[in-house]
Amino acid sequence: WAKWGVRGIEAHYPLEANEENLHLYKRLEREAGIRLTNVGPFIFYDKAFEFGSLSSPIESSRRKARDILVRNLRFIQACGADHCCIWPGIDGYTYGLGTVFYAMWDRFEEAVASAMDEVPGVRVAIEPKPYEPAPNNIYRTTADGLLCCHDIEARLKHPDNRRLLADGHAMVVMQPEIGHVCMGFEDVPYAFARVAREGRLGNTHWNSQPLGNYDQDLNVGVVGWEGAEALLYTLKMIGYQGYFCFDINPERMPVERAIEINCRVLRIMNDRINRLPHERILECYFEPDTHRGELELILAEARK
Repeated sequence: WAKWGVRGIEAHYPLEANEENLHLYKRLEREAGIRLTNVGPFIFYDKAFEFGSLSSPIESSRRKARDILVRNLRFIQACGADHCCIWPGIDGYTYGLGTVFYAMWDRFEEAVASAMDEVPGVRVAIEPKPYEPAPNNIYRTTADGLLCCHDIEARLKHPDNRRLLADGHAMVVMQPEIGHVCMGFEDVPYAFARVAREGRLGNTHWNSQPLGNYDQDLNVGVVGWEGAEALLYTLKMIGYQGYFCFDINPERMPVERAIEINCRVLRIMNDRINRLPHERILECYFEPDTHRGELELILAEARK
């Protein structure tokens, strides 16, 4: 994978990465230059989380999820990953009528904040998704994710965490995914830019997805090539220096082949946007009255 430009790998704790196999990841980093960049808690398939994990109304289930999160945060310290990403896929609700929304959000926010205070100084990322496996996820949209970040940070009490916040560091960031954004019928570059504007773009997940539908995790560019290029261009404009993570479920091909394809596609996209006439594009934006239709022609010519 390193030959294609892969420099990082993500895993779930404790299913894929844990204290017993950490030495294998360390060896991978030494030998191939591929490091653990993000480790998230595996808190969505266990029967105990049938009614949610960190937001579950069942105290024993919520406690189990929180315990895994605490151990996950300690593992982040041990492995040196950038952050712990929480994908609350099993948290949410089925029926709008009868759902005590305030209590649902309170339980999740308090569980995460208390875990962060138990292991201070470790950054957490939130990955929103509209639905699946919960019919309605607890944080459905990018805007919901940003509100979640603020609400969790407001609950942090440990002096180390409060000091980091006072120094201007975001302790709760986001890890938006192209597919999840499309499932919610959001505009991809807009959604990512909203997160980046708050200094909360902790990581980016890349794949492709039709609007709505089930979570397909297709290879980058298979659906919505223009949107992916627009996102890449937006990230270039704001100076993003983080990782581009492939969150894919390869269709009828070996994983190695999928990694090769996605790496090559991103490089092709990057080469294409680097060749664009940036000054002309900015003129089209800032002087639209004197450049009517010019951007459309620029993009059409770029397809030659």
